Amino acid sequence: MAVPSVLLLTDRNFTRKQNTRLEKQNDLGWKLFGKVPLKETSQKDPKRIHKEYEEKTGRAHKPISPKQNVRKNLDFEPLSTTALILEDRPANLPAKPAEEAQKHRQQYEEMVVQAKKRELKEAQRRKKQLEERCRLEENIGNAVLIWNNEILPNWETMCCSRKVRELWWQGIPPSVRGRVWSLAIGNELNITHELYDICLARAKEKWRSLSTGSSEVECEDAGFSAADKEASLELIKLDISRTFPNLCIFQQGGPYHDTLHSILGAYTCYRPDVGYVQGMSFIAAVLILNLDTADAFIAFSNLLNKPCQMAFFRVDHGLMLIYFAAFEVFFEENLPKLFAHFKKNNVTPDIYLIDWIFTLYSKSLPLDLACRIWDVFCRDGEEFLFRTALGILKLYEDILTKMDFIHIAQFLTKLPEDLPSEEFFTSIAAIQMQSRNKKWAQVLVALQKDNREVERGSPSLKH
Repeated sequence: MAVPSVLLLTDRNFTRKQNTRLEKQNDLGWKLFGKVPLKETSQKDPKRIHKEYEEKTGRAHKPISPKQNVRKNLDFEPLSTTALILEDRPANLPAKPAEEAQKHRQQYEEMVVQAKKRELKEAQRRKKQLEERCRLEENIGNAVLIWNNEILPNWETMCCSRKVRELWWQGIPPSVRGRVWSLAIGNELNITHELYDICLARAKEKWRSLSTGSSEVECEDAGFSAADKEASLELIKLDISRTFPNLCIFQQGGPYHDTLHSILGAYTCYRPDVGYVQGMSFIAAVLILNLDTADAFIAFSNLLNKPCQMAFFRVDHGLMLIYFAAFEVFFEENLPKLFAHFKKNNVTPDIYLIDWIFTLYSKSLPLDLACRIWDVFCRDGEEFLFRTALGILKLYEDILTKMDFIHIAQFLTKLPEDLPSEEFFTSIAAIQMQSRNKKWAQVLVALQKDNREVERGSPSLKH
């Protein structure tokens, strides 16, 4: 269908008029943040604009101070956010009333005061953080001298003294932590560096035979099928990739990947009856960060040989139930309200304790905080693992008492990342590991003698 030429001409004229009108409106646009038309900027002098502004607002002209004169060479004086409050309205809008202008000036001054307060508060916070960091570094430096010069050379006589126990609680300096852990864990298994090399060589031979599909089975591993060993080695590879993923040092290509793989592989050859269990990689990784490879293997093997760790890693259900029952004795003693709430919602210790004990809190807590837990664990033994668990529950008692089963389980299996260390250790210190004049070890022995009560799931001791 043909369009009349008159209509086309009308449309073109209408479009041209619209464009002209838009250009004029743009020229009259608000002078916000210095965005003024180029032609106007080139014609008007900044000083003249400033003078006109003073005349309109009624401000007396003051001579420019030397400090203000710093920017005199600028072609354009930026108006900043003050334009939103102090600038006059465009010519196509009604003029701003004097009351409104005064109100806007007051609002602007209040904004400046609040901004200065925030800056001062932030500066004070940074100063406090710096002072706290300097104080902490000074304390660590002093502690290193004490550990190196007084405690470690006289370990046998000083390790149980009150002074050393207090230093232990405050946290062992990272530079001496590995040596202290090795001495505290001990070497009851009499493992040597040569034994580690032998176990590692066997592990490498197994990896080669499995990769080539060889069916040769060594005589000492005759009781364990090739499928079990292959599954164990595959689980090691999988677990290493999930060990402290944020650090990116144990994953494939990381500086400690091969070291962690070697220690876990060597342990499966040293203890084929235990093999590899998920969670071991976190314990080995923490030791690698603080000890040489062979010493880390020695500490790792002796640590897993402790009764509590062996019960969990060998999945001894009967003994695990006894540990859970003993834990509930002190749970009810220290936190009766939360204990009753957990019972009401059927929250049992295995839901959250297994992961904490398997990894010695290295997976559940920030690494630096987990190392402090390890410090005291090496001093006090397995009792401190369960005391730490009660410390966590005490710290979050108010939150947990308001949750149902699902939310409790989710919260305890993924603790907050910003867990405050000093408040946490204060919470642990408030836990009393004594129930009816019986300490942890005595409660554990009593429960072992009373299997009937353990099977009913009752942790109460009526002796």
